Amino acid sequence: MLILNKIERKIIEEAIRDVKDFPKPGVVFKDITTILNDKKAFSTLMNHLYQRYKEYDLDFIVGIDARGFIFGAALAQMLGIGFVPVRKRGKLPYTTISEKYTLEYGIDEVEIHIDAFRGEKDARVLLIDDLIATGGTANAAVTLIKQAGAHCVEACFIITLTFLDGYKEVEKKTPVYSLVEVK
Repeated sequence: MLILNKIERKIIEEAIRDVKDFPKPGVVFKDITTILNDKKAFSTLMNHLYQRYKEYDLDFIVGIDARGFIFGAALAQMLGIGFVPVRKRGKLPYTTISEKYTLEYGIDEVEIHIDAFRGEKDARVLLIDDLIATGGTANAAVTLIKQAGAHCVEACFIITLTFLDGYKEVEKKTPVYSLVEVK
């Protein structure tokens, strides 16, 4: 399986901005918007993802609200397949299925359209998001993919905060690939 080489990793890592004390004091936020406005970094990232996943025989890309939409939709277009959003509760207009998950400060919920995979049984799906921390949203998304009748072949994250161990819970359900690990 294709992984980032040292040059690609450096280009992407250098494009990620740290924002201290956001969204609250003591947190260092990993800002990926600086990848998006850096044509070399964004191109490097998307070309790498295309090369990695072009042989996976995928049917759909599922992106998690909201930054997963950016990478997921772009990759789906490059691969010539469909894109499916997993959104926060109440944002999708048609009949949905939902999954609750715990946060450090409460409970949240994500949804997917009940017909997200167009009736395709066992559709092969890649889940993508910008970052995995505690893993609650990603775990809920993998569960929704299965409930909607598809198979999540891998979960891909641009950044994994390995010190929070969220990826370990997702790995119990599907393989995880991360481009940048923050320890």
